[in-house]
Amino acid sequence: MSHDRRAFLRLAGIALGGTALGAFGARALGAQGRPQGTLPAMTVYKSASCGCCGQWVDHARANGFTVREVNTDDLNSVKREMGIPARLASCHTVVVGSYVVEGHVPADDIKRLLRDRPAVRGLAVPGMPIGSPGMEQGPPAQYERYDVLAFTADGATRVFASHGPPTRR
Repeated sequence: MSHDRRAFLRLAGIALGGTALGAFGARALGAQGRPQGTLPAMTVYKSASCGCCGQWVDHARANGFTVREVNTDDLNSVKREMGIPARLASCHTVVVGSYVVEGHVPADDIKRLLRDRPAVRGLAVPGMPIGSPGMEQGPPAQYERYDVLAFTADGATRVFASHGPPTRR
């Protein structure tokens, strides 16, 4: 097991309320043990002063997720421990199931990730695009088009989903 994977599992165990995964092993992070159709709880690491993070948490709850919020002044350490490439960074980091989610990823994309279980480390929406969940401000005509990126442990990315107004030609 790689050092990054061990660090991820340790932090995920802490996010799930323990000090380590211990006897539960990595299976505690997966879909095993959950009734069919239920969503795993998620832990959101964020700054207490970030309003858009709070709005994203509301979005996740409205879409059926149970959310535990962890306010921290050292998000960069969390991102490093979770293996989030700096170029994918945003304002909050989430642990859900065996995945990490960075930024304003729509809940439906997280549900698809959990359902399809691709071989990725997680999803990210770099930056804070206007119109993404938690960043709905101003008239919808001014919302930005953005991509949700799937990323692997080695930092490779691919587009998982695209959102926002259609591209103008």
